[in-house]
Amino acid sequence: MHMARRLDPFMAGMFAAIAAGAVWPAAGGLEQALDLTCTLAVGLLFFLHGAAIAPRHAFQGLRAWRLHALIFSLTFVVFPLLVAPAAWISNLPHGLSTGFLFLAVLPSAVSSSIAYTALARGNVPAAVCAAAASNILGLLMTPILLSLLLRVSPAAGFDLLAAFKGVVFQLLAPFALGQGSRLLAGSWVERRPRALASYDQAVIVLVIYVAFSQSAGLWTTLSWRLAILALVACLALLCAVFLVAVVAARSLRLSRDDEIAAVFCGSKKSLASGLPLAQVLFAGSPEFGLIILPIIIYNQVQIIAGVFLARRYAQGALDKEDASQPQIRTALE
Repeated sequence: MHMARRLDPFMAGMFAAIAAGAVWPAAGGLEQALDLTCTLAVGLLFFLHGAAIAPRHAFQGLRAWRLHALIFSLTFVVFPLLVAPAAWISNLPHGLSTGFLFLAVLPSAVSSSIAYTALARGNVPAAVCAAAASNILGLLMTPILLSLLLRVSPAAGFDLLAAFKGVVFQLLAPFALGQGSRLLAGSWVERRPRALASYDQAVIVLVIYVAFSQSAGLWTTLSWRLAILALVACLALLCAVFLVAVVAARSLRLSRDDEIAAVFCGSKKSLASGLPLAQVLFAGSPEFGLIILPIIIYNQVQIIAGVFLARRYAQGALDKEDASQPQIRTALE
């Protein structure tokens, strides 16, 4: 419950940014200034994350190759297989169906994957490795997979080469500079995790405001029926991935700790990476607000559902420990 309360201001900020973008959209010089601010803020965000992630932490647990193969498959194979057929045959608006395809190919979330794995008493080192690798690899995988899905779908106009250039110069280059500056800035950033988390959230709120501000006519396109449909679809998608992750982990006879890491790393989608990627891939699109709507909704659903599932796993671990105590005492006697 404490985690849920702590996240409430962030949720309120996102909803306020959506409302502000719809009611008071930026225009003229302010719009151009905010576009430039977003670009610089996103670059600084990835620089700080590059400085904060220690290579030794990112690569701990690599020996658990079956676990990492499962998490990679859930993130970049199972999600597209679940989402793409429904998006292709649905009668959703073009921007919303593109948004669900974009959601399906996003990398896993780093901080929440690790936080929920720790809360559930799972394999934290493996979660760190898998989530970090997913984010770094996702910067390259997401444009490729999205291009393939959009070629099959009715959507068009996606320039893969331009997308790669944007990802490299706006996201990967700052991240690499951050990694290169770890000797100077790494310890400073690591000592300020709350400040980094607050900056993450501020950038996300800014990107949301700019996105919805630039999406002319979004609220006339998006009815309450479509909003509710998107919410139900995100909830169904999360439950389906949870189920696939649990069944696959147990079929592979992974330990309980590895199962927890697979469930949380494999089911998460990164809002922190997703919105900057969307800013690069779909900048200037009049449907930008619709495109990012699924990842915003899915983020809220995964936060709330993740708390309950993590607490259930943690309680199961406590019950198992309590059950083993009489056996330990008997053996000592």
